[in-house]
Amino acid sequence: MAASLIGGLLQAGHPRERIAVAEPLPERAAWLANTFGIAVSARAGEVCGDAGAVVLAVKPQQMRDALAGLRLPTGCVVVSIAAGIRLESLARWLGNEVHLVRTMPNTPALLGAGISGLYADAAVPATARELASDVLGAAGTCVWLASEAQIDAVTAVSGSGPAYFFLVTEAMREAGVKLGLSPEIAGQLALQTLVGAAKMAEDGAARAVDLTQLRANVTSKGGTTEAAVRVLESAGLRTMFDTALQAAAERGRELGASLAKED
Repeated sequence: MAASLIGGLLQAGHPRERIAVAEPLPERAAWLANTFGIAVSARAGEVCGDAGAVVLAVKPQQMRDALAGLRLPTGCVVVSIAAGIRLESLARWLGNEVHLVRTMPNTPALLGAGISGLYADAAVPATARELASDVLGAAGTCVWLASEAQIDAVTAVSGSGPAYFFLVTEAMREAGVKLGLSPEIAGQLALQTLVGAAKMAEDGAARAVDLTQLRANVTSKGGTTEAAVRVLESAGLRTMFDTALQAAAERGRELGASLAKED
């Protein structure tokens, strides 16, 4: 995720001289330096001393150690993409002189097609929010949330969401094989159908056409699509997705509570 943000920022015209990374693993550090031509250091303190914005792309379990002893400039915008780490914990570790923003991006950010949900306390100024949006916007779309608790819902819908679509595509491919197609052709059909449908949905949203209408447009009465959709609906597809997303959101809440207790 950090690499996708770096690449997006460079493509957006941000000077590489103004981007620096702290990476303790030598092989990864060398890769980042060679790939993006940016400064890479093993210690966060060496690259964050006068930073206007800092992105915390650290595993939740490693965050406290990563921030130990770190001192950031007053007014620095700190954007955390670590799942479960609450703003109150970050404030204890970093102090109250920085502007904290919590976000949950997703993996399509690697292609510049991601979406991130962001939340900041009401005291965080508009300029800090704009800078956070600028950084995350390098990897896709940004939406601001009304409460920090909604981060768990974002995790369930979009953070984990790509896996749901991959699973559906896998299932379509396997069903196609059972219908007599080769794995290669079944996979190609399933994948391109997913890509094409996503583009149609995006175009429809731009024209204020709801997903329900798009589905109805390709579901002719008495046709093959209606037969398939009827089976999916009767099998409880909507209930399954509701239950699955509830489980993902609850796991996010559990993770946050667990990490807060450790803090």
